[in-house]
Amino acid sequence: MREPELTGFEIEGSKLAVRLAGEREKPALLLLHGSPSSWRSFRSVIDPLARDCFVIAPDLPGYGESEPIDRTSFSRYADVIEALLSHLGVDSFYLYLHDFGAAVGLYLATRAPERIRGLIIQNGNAHESGLGPGWAATRSFWEEPTPEREAEAITHLDFEGTRKVYVAGVPADIVARMDCRQWEEDWRIMSLPGRREKERALVLDYRNHVARFAEIADYLKQWQPPALMLWARHDIFFELDETLSWMKALPRMEAHIFDAGHKLLETHAEECAELMSVFVRRVEGTRQG
Repeated sequence: MREPELTGFEIEGSKLAVRLAGEREKPALLLLHGSPSSWRSFRSVIDPLARDCFVIAPDLPGYGESEPIDRTSFSRYADVIEALLSHLGVDSFYLYLHDFGAAVGLYLATRAPERIRGLIIQNGNAHESGLGPGWAATRSFWEEPTPEREAEAITHLDFEGTRKVYVAGVPADIVARMDCRQWEEDWRIMSLPGRREKERALVLDYRNHVARFAEIADYLKQWQPPALMLWARHDIFFELDETLSWMKALPRMEAHIFDAGHKLLETHAEECAELMSVFVRRVEGTRQG
């Protein structure tokens, strides 16, 4: 597998690492990873997607090879990505929403809906239905962010918690298809100075994403962007009911549910890449028609 081109930008005084692939004349596809990952979440789909798209896969600030930024928040991350798109001369794009990346991407979508060519939703939450009992400690932290409640909300910020993002709740035969080097690399990055502090800030700031659910619902209702859902049913973070909420919000959305965990592309990259490519070609055909 050929590693995509690495480009570095200095944005607000910090280095942002970005992988680019494909011809710039093609429709842009912005791939936003979740926590605690990096562009490597997309390592197996970038090449096939680049046949139809100009693929942009940044390491969000404080992840992968990108440096942390001051005043960490999802809104600030969206500012950084907007600056990146401006550097690249990208006016409109397809948007891949996953995990924490969904919070970033939905800021981009609600700020400038006309720029979104289509959404690809992969275990990215935008409704209360997706937040089940496992969010109780985090919600308590949001309500009263004391050191004690923070400690309860961030118990996942260790090596075992990093591994569980990949494997928890996933059938053993699916786990056997994963490469343990991916969570080992995630933990290596998470252990660098300032990285866990960034993660703590984002856990707290996720409450602002949740507070925006009504605004996001209004965006989806008004704009009805073309959408493709690729959902892993064994996700321990987001309830399966979230898929129904997305389908109600976007009744023309194409939806696929996989026998996989939160890190869907670790085990089903080939199928997902094909579905994404077909989706982009179909939407582009409609736009041109």
